[in-house]
Amino acid sequence: MKTNKPTVIDLFAGCGGFGLGAELAGFETSVAIDIEEKLQSSYRVNFPSTTTVLSDLSDMGAYAWDYLLGKIKVDGVIGGPPCQGFSRIGRRNINDPRRQLIHHFFRTINIIRPKFFVMENVLGLLDNNNYESVENSLGILEGFYKIIGPLVVDAKDFGAATSRKRVILVGYDPNEMSEIDDGDLLGESYEKVNVKHAISDLPSPIKQGKKTNSYGWGKYRECHTSPYANAMKSLPPERLGSPLAIDMLKQGYVSGLFETSHSQQVVKRFNMTLPGETEKISRYPRLSWDGLCPTLRAGTGSDRGNFQAMRPIHPFEPRVITVREAARLQGFPDWFLFHPTKHHSFRMIGNSVSPVLSKAILGKLKEKL
Repeated sequence: MKTNKPTVIDLFAGCGGFGLGAELAGFETSVAIDIEEKLQSSYRVNFPSTTTVLSDLSDMGAYAWDYLLGKIKVDGVIGGPPCQGFSRIGRRNINDPRRQLIHHFFRTINIIRPKFFVMENVLGLLDNNNYESVENSLGILEGFYKIIGPLVVDAKDFGAATSRKRVILVGYDPNEMSEIDDGDLLGESYEKVNVKHAISDLPSPIKQGKKTNSYGWGKYRECHTSPYANAMKSLPPERLGSPLAIDMLKQGYVSGLFETSHSQQVVKRFNMTLPGETEKISRYPRLSWDGLCPTLRAGTGSDRGNFQAMRPIHPFEPRVITVREAARLQGFPDWFLFHPTKHHSFRMIGNSVSPVLSKAILGKLKEKL
């Protein structure tokens, strides 16, 4: 269903954190591209009006984009190329082929010629030998764009309950948009949100057993809720959300509640770890109600052994957080479905741009169209 909203293309889309922020800011996400089927499965469920394409962006040229877009005039292109080749965590292999995907991001900009683009990545992108790759890739742009950044942004400064620092790079065509500077994107003050605001109304985990409850549905707690939590419980705008999630939300159910089993020894260690401290053996941090969640990380896919990243410990209960708690902390609304398997769901969340941050940045760019 086509609307009269401005349009964006979502590259390296994953489960859709960046695209969700765009939609909530008033854009229509026309096409979303990703190479990994498991991560993209959530996009198809939550963005039923968007054309999702399972493809390697490096293989997509002008013909592919002509076929996908037809006569659609694209206003913006957004994307977070895979960060593993630039991350300060891990091997930092300069020969990692994923480093070349930044080049293909800008090559695609040249093909589509949007009015603006936003690229997101990890802080390691600014390190020696890393940002040179970006500068070389920027060199292929044909001179239509003014560049803003790189800018360091933190999701907590835009109203999320997590500290998640990232780098964004913005380009815009001055013939198509009003003038933009750093202050336009970073100057507004947003209400601060802590862990209690974000997750205190969510129910305790449930056992994973019944196939009829594949997404882990449970009833909300009956308690006072913050404005942030109330916003997360809202029904999705038109074009977004699955019929299942919308129907369950109307009945007071939320998904992503499957428990993670812990041994009694682990439970004892978690119980002895005070909020704000790090458990000494697992090195998992315990959240505090009045604090922020540390950066949620993705772990690895099947190509690299299916390793699970660290999950924070709940502030009150001796367990790691659920998928829904992670989603709330990252800024995903409750109608958003992830995956029946917890591992894939946590990877989706850990790989994503915070929708809260995305909405704020893209909202400012929409004003300049």
